[in-house]
Formats: sequence, structure tokens, C-alpha cells
Amino acid sequence: MATEVQASTGECKGLLIARGCQADLGLARLVGRSCQRQQTALTSDPGENTVFSSSSLPFVLACTVLLLLLVWRATLLTMPFCQSGPVDLVFLIDSSRSVRPHEFETMRKFMIDILDTLNVGLNATRVGVVQYSSQVSFSLNSYGTMSSMVDAIHRIVPLAQGTMTGLAIRYIINNAFNLEQGDRPQVRHVPNVAVIVTDGRPQDRVAEVAAEARQKGIEIFAVGVARADMASLRAMASPPFEDHVFLVETFDLIHQFGLQFQDKLCGMDLCVETEHGCEHICESSPGSFHCLCLPGYMLNDDDKTCTAIDLCAEGKHDCEQICVSTPGAFTCDCNPGFALNLDKKTCTKLDMCNSLDHGCEHRCVSTPGSYYCVCPDGQLLQEDGKSCGTCKSAVIDLVLLIDGSKSVRPHNFELVKKFVNEVVDTLDVSEHGTRVGLVQYSSRVRTEFTLNQFQSADDIKAAMAYMEKGTMTGMALQHMLESSFSEAEGARPPARGIPRIGLVFTDGRSQDDISEFAKKAKQAGIIMYAVGVGKALEEELREIASEPLEKHFFYASDFTAISTIALNLKLNVCPEESQGEIEVKDPCACENLVEFQFCSLASGLPLTAMSARLVQLEQQLLNRK
Repeated sequence: MATEVQASTGECKGLLIARGCQADLGLARLVGRSCQRQQTALTSDPGENTVFSSSSLPFVLACTVLLLLLVWRATLLTMPFCQSGPVDLVFLIDSSRSVRPHEFETMRKFMIDILDTLNVGLNATRVGVVQYSSQVSFSLNSYGTMSSMVDAIHRIVPLAQGTMTGLAIRYIINNAFNLEQGDRPQVRHVPNVAVIVTDGRPQDRVAEVAAEARQKGIEIFAVGVARADMASLRAMASPPFEDHVFLVETFDLIHQFGLQFQDKLCGMDLCVETEHGCEHICESSPGSFHCLCLPGYMLNDDDKTCTAIDLCAEGKHDCEQICVSTPGAFTCDCNPGFALNLDKKTCTKLDMCNSLDHGCEHRCVSTPGSYYCVCPDGQLLQEDGKSCGTCKSAVIDLVLLIDGSKSVRPHNFELVKKFVNEVVDTLDVSEHGTRVGLVQYSSRVRTEFTLNQFQSADDIKAAMAYMEKGTMTGMALQHMLESSFSEAEGARPPARGIPRIGLVFTDGRSQDDISEFAKKAKQAGIIMYAVGVGKALEEELREIASEPLEKHFFYASDFTAISTIALNLKLNVCPEESQGEIEVKDPCACENLVEFQFCSLASGLPLTAMSARLVQLEQQLLNRK
């Protein structure tokens, strides 16, 4: 049985192949017609065909469009909320004179339909609305519920002024998207989205201010209606334009943009579907994504890679000695010789002698991170650095100051080198035993080798060189005091108790003052030996030598006699218990016979010096005749 539906003039004429059509007067205005459904008969037999007739085909098409819009609207309103995260969304709507009242109502409905697809709330998506001429209808934090926001949209009154789009964009940069108006801090990584709806060409410049907005992280969608200028829309929108620029023919069709816009906000998970490049964590946002770092790391300027936060380098710690960084944290440590206390921050000095099997024969002395052994008075530390002995191979730091001036002829200089070799042969030279350095001086001072340069007597004997020029003994003493006996050149710390011995060899009068630095050297604890030959002045030698002079001052009339001095200048030494001085003795047992020989030689040295001076005086008298 067929059902015939008749539609009179002004009515929808036709029979719909459906059970019914619920007309929506608001949507009916989209086709410019009122549609009143009149159903005269419906088939009760689903097996029979439904037949319709129409006297006006355009009206049938209009009702068909209306039905499609109804289906679209029902679909839009039943779609689920965005699930990809919160957004700070600001609508920038054109309420200029060119927008007619019913068109403004359509925009109002458009905004409400968009809100229907979003999870709106102060802790979810926040929405603000700005009309042109920069009037805020409500801010991002004005309303926290859907119903209150819809009521506020219904209360918006059009401004009916000029199309100042650039001024409006400037306003949302400075006012709408700020913390006071409800925009969330950047660290929350909530996207800022602006939807600009306009129907005309802007009456001011928009390209520069829109670029500034995009640089500040605002994603812009530009929706143009009817008379809108496409070039202006592209100048405002974010790239890519195919995703952010929309142009519809009439305000009535702006509803169709709602579904597309929801697709943009609630699209695919870009962290899953794209190569995001995030080093640690990718977090999706509507139509975009951003990178995050694990705790203890900070995001680099490329917004993708992460760098560990070095709290030690930033000084954000309270470690007493050493700070060790870990990602986002730190631990404290101590220097060698110290232990970390229970507070895990401060340090306590360790007694290395008590915490180690030091092996010192007599006494152990702790230093930060180390220790050294000392011996009782009358004994010296041996080469192993632990045992003590009397008149055995003593440990000393010896610096030789050798006169290399022009007065020392080549053949005599060979005798000087022989003298040095004989002195070195009496020593047990090694890294932990005796160390020897040599400085040659004339009008300038040159270090031939430092205390820590050679570790054997053979290496030292091969390192001699010859240099001619004037004699500057005072300058050599200064160099010895300030440089040669420094720890940088191999001298061991005074706390180690290792004797420091300086031996000055000269054959003439010094051309500078020696008194100042000779005195300072002895005050610094350096035991000074003075060896003079030929024209060397006894007065200067005595000023250089340590007390007692008879043990530290030697003189020979010519270079051939210096071997005798070397024979008696045995630097394997035994300290005197009473004074702590270095006493020259035989390397074997310090027996009385050797002591007697040394004393005999020492007593004769002043006589030898006097004889040399008498010879010089006699020669001067002969020259005057």
C-alpha cells in the first residue's frame, strides 16, 4: 500500500523514505524555507514501497539538505569529548558592522557547538572570547562549567565597529593569554589556541602581529566567511595553511567548520603516529606535541634533547669538600685523607697512621691523605722511607751552586766537574733517597737540572755543561732559595724532616751582594757549605757558610786541591743530637780516626787561605816596584 504525502505551497512537498522527519526551525533557516512536515499516510507493511510525489522539486531538495544537516548536527552533538589533553582556547570573533545580527547569532551557535565537543573546565580546556576592537567578553578563567560558559556566550552583544583584526590579535597576546586572565604557565605545556572568525578585509596590519603571536607559541586558526580576504587569512594563520585556514561562503555554513575543527583539536596522537624526535618523553596535545625530560634533566634549546641538571655546577649543594653530580641530584665526597660524616655532607680528617699499616720503624706522622715516617734524634730516615739508621745512606735534598764564570778556564772546569762527580759518588741518589739539583751561575743563573729530574748518580754526572760570563753569587743564592728548594722543582716538604743542603762553589769575588740571601737561606733551614778556590774571598765564603764555620767552610789555593776537599766532604751525614746540625763524617762508622783527619784538615784550611793571601800581597808589592 502506498502512502501519498501532499505538500501545499510554502510547505515541504514530498514523501521521505523514513519513519519521520523532526524539523528544526533554526536549521530550516539554512535553506531559507520553513518546513512543516505533514504526513498523510504511512505504510504499515515494511515490505511495500513508499511512494512520494512533488509539485516542486527544489523544495524536496531543500528538505533533503535539511535532513542531512539534522543528521550532521546530531552526530556532532553526540561525539565524545576531546581526549588528547587540555587547551587554552580563545575565540576572536568579528562583530564589526558588516556582520548582520542573524549572522552573529550563527557565530554564537558555532562557538557553543565547538564547546559541546570539548571537555571544558578550569582543570581541563579553558575558553575565552574576545570581540573585535579588543573587548573581552570573558577570560580563560571566568567560567569553569559548560552551562555558565554557554550563558555567557548568549549574553555577548555585538560591537558593530570596524574590522581591526591586527589590534585584536595584539590584544590577545598582551591580555587574553596571560596568567592573570587564566592562561596556564608554560611549564604546564598546555597549548594556546586562537580561533579568528572574520567576514571582511582587516582595516589594519595583521602579518607582523600574527607572526609575533605565533612566535609566542599561539596556534592560530583563521576562519573566513563570505567577503573575507584569503591573503589576510593566510597571513594570520599558523602553518600548514591547509590545516589552519578555512573559507566558507556564508555564516550559515560555518557550522560545518565545527566538525573539522574538532578533528584538528582531537586528531591523531602525534607522539604515536609521527617521528617526534623527543629524547625522553613525548606528550601529545591537540594537533601537536611537545617533549619533556625525565626528573633531573632539563630540556635543551632544541626542545627535543635533554641535559642532566648539574646541581654541583650551579652551586646548589652544601657539600663541605667535594660535590658529585647525578641527574637532578648530588652526593658529597671528601678529599683524600678525610671521611664523610653521618650527615653525608661534612668531612672529618683521617689519621692515616692509625688507619693503615704504615710500617714506620720509629714514628708515623699523618698528613691529609698520606703520611710519612720520622726517626729519633741522632738517626736518619733510610732510602725505603720507613727505617732509621746511624751513619748509613742518609736522605737529603742537595743543591749544588757551581761557578761557571769566565774566570774558570776550560781545564779548570773539568776539575770542577770532577769535584761534583766525586761528591755525587758518595750519595745514594734515588727518588726516595737523596735528590740532587745543580745550578750554574755567572752573570745569569741557569738550572742545569732540578732535584726531581734525575734519579741516579750516572745521570747527574752526564748532565754538566759550561757557561762563560761574570760571577753573580748573590743572584745564584736567591735562585736557590726561591726556586731550587721549591716543591715544584722536587724539594720535599719541610714537614718531612729531610735535610736541605746547599753547596756553593766559587773561584772569585761576587759581583753582587750576597749577604741578604745567604742570611735568608740559613734562616729558611738550609744548611750551607761554601767551597772557595784561588781568588775566592774568605770573607764571602764565611758569610755563606752555616755555623760552625770549621765544618761548613772549605778553601783551596788552586783547582788541583779541590779533590782533597771532595774526599773530606762526604755528604753521608749524621745529625748531632744536641743541635740537629749536619755533621760531615765518614760513610762507614763515624770513627775517631776519620773525625781526627777531618779536624786536622779543617784546622789547616785557614792557614792555607792565609798563605794564598800573603802570596797575592807579595805579588802586588813586586808589581809596584
